[in-house]
Amino acid sequence: MKSRDTHVRLQRFHVEERRRRVAQIEAMINEFARMAAELDREIALEEQRAGISDLSHFAYPTYARAARARRDNLMCSSAELRGQLDDAKANLETALAELSKVQTLEGRDKSIDRADGPEQGRTLDQLGLRAAQA
Repeated sequence: MKSRDTHVRLQRFHVEERRRRVAQIEAMINEFARMAAELDREIALEEQRAGISDLSHFAYPTYARAARARRDNLMCSSAELRGQLDDAKANLETALAELSKVQTLEGRDKSIDRADGPEQGRTLDQLGLRAAQA
Protein backbone atom coordinates (compact mmCIF):
# COMPACT_ATOMS: atom_id res chain seq x y z
CA MET A 1 0.00 0.00 0.00
CA LYS A 2 2.91 2.34 0.64
CA SER A 3 3.98 2.12 -2.98
CA ARG A 4 0.42 2.96 -4.09
CA ASP A 5 0.39 6.04 -1.81
CA THR A 6 3.75 7.08 -3.19
CA HIS A 7 2.46 6.63 -6.72
CA VAL A 8 -0.60 8.78 -5.96
CA ARG A 9 1.59 11.53 -4.50
CA LEU A 10 3.85 11.36 -7.55
CA GLN A 11 0.87 11.67 -9.89
CA ARG A 12 -0.44 14.65 -7.88
CA PHE A 13 2.98 16.27 -8.19
CA HIS A 14 2.91 15.74 -11.96
CA VAL A 15 -0.56 17.28 -12.19
CA GLU A 16 0.50 20.34 -10.17
CA GLU A 17 3.66 20.70 -12.24
CA ARG A 18 1.64 20.68 -15.43
CA ARG A 19 -0.85 23.18 -13.98
CA ARG A 20 2.03 25.50 -13.12
CA ARG A 21 3.37 25.15 -16.66
CA VAL A 22 -0.03 26.03 -18.16
CA ALA A 23 -0.30 29.03 -15.84
CA GLN A 24 3.22 30.20 -16.76
CA ILE A 25 2.54 29.97 -20.47
CA GLU A 26 -0.77 31.82 -20.11
CA ALA A 27 0.96 34.54 -18.09
CA MET A 28 3.65 34.88 -20.75
CA ILE A 29 1.05 35.15 -23.53
CA ASN A 30 -0.81 37.84 -21.57
CA GLU A 31 2.43 39.74 -20.90
CA PHE A 32 3.40 39.58 -24.59
CA ALA A 33 -0.05 40.88 -25.56
CA ARG A 34 0.29 43.74 -23.08
CA MET A 35 3.75 44.61 -24.41
CA ALA A 36 2.54 44.46 -28.02
CA ALA A 37 -0.35 46.81 -27.22
CA GLU A 38 2.07 49.21 -25.56
CA LEU A 39 4.32 49.10 -28.62
CA ASP A 40 1.27 49.76 -30.84
CA ARG A 41 0.56 52.92 -28.84
CA GLU A 42 4.18 54.03 -29.10
CA ILE A 43 4.21 53.39 -32.86
CA ALA A 44 1.02 55.40 -33.30
CA LEU A 45 2.43 58.27 -31.24
CA GLU A 46 5.70 58.27 -33.18
CA GLU A 47 3.88 58.19 -36.54
CA GLN A 48 1.61 61.00 -35.40
CA ARG A 49 4.59 63.05 -34.19
CA ALA A 50 6.42 62.55 -37.51
CA GLY A 51 3.28 62.86 -39.61
CA ILE A 52 4.30 59.80 -41.65
CA SER A 53 2.53 56.43 -41.39
CA ASP A 54 3.72 54.91 -44.68
CA LEU A 55 6.35 52.24 -43.95
CA SER A 56 7.84 52.60 -47.41
CA HIS A 57 8.39 56.35 -47.00
CA PHE A 58 12.09 57.24 -46.81
CA ALA A 59 11.54 59.47 -43.75
CA TYR A 60 9.52 56.92 -41.75
CA PRO A 61 10.69 57.16 -38.10
CA THR A 62 13.42 54.68 -37.22
CA TYR A 63 12.02 54.20 -33.71
CA ALA A 64 8.60 53.31 -35.13
CA ARG A 65 10.22 50.82 -37.53
CA ALA A 66 12.17 49.18 -34.66
CA ALA A 67 9.06 49.13 -32.45
CA ARG A 68 7.12 47.43 -35.25
CA ALA A 69 9.84 44.78 -35.53
CA ARG A 70 9.74 44.17 -31.77
CA ARG A 71 5.93 43.99 -31.82
CA ASP A 72 6.00 41.53 -34.71
CA ASN A 73 8.54 39.37 -32.85
CA LEU A 74 6.32 39.42 -29.77
CA MET A 75 3.32 38.37 -31.84
CA CYS A 76 5.29 35.48 -33.39
CA SER A 77 6.48 34.40 -29.95
CA SER A 78 2.92 34.61 -28.66
CA ALA A 79 1.72 32.39 -31.51
CA GLU A 80 4.42 29.82 -30.69
CA LEU A 81 3.42 29.96 -27.04
CA ARG A 82 -0.20 29.25 -27.98
CA GLY A 83 0.98 26.02 -29.60
CA GLN A 84 2.95 25.17 -26.46
CA LEU A 85 -0.12 26.03 -24.38
CA ASP A 86 -2.23 23.56 -26.34
CA ASP A 87 0.41 20.86 -25.75
CA ALA A 88 0.67 21.75 -22.06
CA LYS A 89 -3.12 21.56 -21.66
CA ALA A 90 -3.14 18.16 -23.38
CA ASN A 91 -0.38 16.98 -21.02
CA LEU A 92 -2.38 18.29 -18.06
CA GLU A 93 -5.48 16.39 -19.20
CA THR A 94 -3.40 13.22 -19.56
CA ALA A 95 -1.93 13.70 -16.08
CA LEU A 96 -5.39 14.30 -14.60
CA ALA A 97 -6.70 11.13 -16.23
CA GLU A 98 -3.72 9.17 -14.90
CA LEU A 99 -4.24 10.60 -11.41
CA SER A 100 -7.91 9.68 -11.57
CA LYS A 101 -7.02 6.09 -12.47
CA VAL A 102 -4.48 5.82 -9.66
CA GLN A 103 -6.87 7.34 -7.12
CA THR A 104 -9.61 4.94 -8.22
CA LEU A 105 -7.26 2.01 -7.75
CA GLU A 106 -6.19 3.34 -4.36
CA GLY A 107 -9.81 3.76 -3.26
CA ARG A 108 -10.65 0.27 -4.45
CA ASP A 109 -7.64 -1.19 -2.63
CA LYS A 110 -8.57 0.64 0.57
CA SER A 111 -12.17 -0.58 0.39
CA ILE A 112 -10.92 -4.13 -0.18
CA ASP A 113 -8.59 -3.81 2.81
CA ARG A 114 -11.47 -2.53 4.96
CA ALA A 115 -13.67 -5.36 3.78
CA ASP A 116 -10.97 -7.99 4.36
CA GLY A 117 -10.08 -6.73 7.83
CA PRO A 118 -13.34 -7.52 9.68
CA GLU A 119 -13.86 -10.79 7.80
CA GLN A 120 -10.43 -12.00 8.77
CA GLY A 121 -11.15 -10.99 12.35
CA ARG A 122 -14.44 -12.89 12.33
CA THR A 123 -12.74 -15.92 10.83
CA LEU A 124 -10.13 -15.87 13.58
CA ASP A 125 -12.87 -15.41 16.19
CA GLN A 126 -14.77 -18.34 14.74
CA LEU A 127 -11.62 -20.47 14.80
CA GLY A 128 -11.08 -19.48 18.44
CA LEU A 129 -14.64 -20.47 19.32
CA ARG A 130 -14.24 -23.79 17.56
CA ALA A 131 -11.00 -24.46 19.39
CA ALA A 132 -12.65 -23.57 22.72
CA GLN A 133 -15.62 -25.84 21.97
CA ALA A 134 -13.40 -28.77 21.09
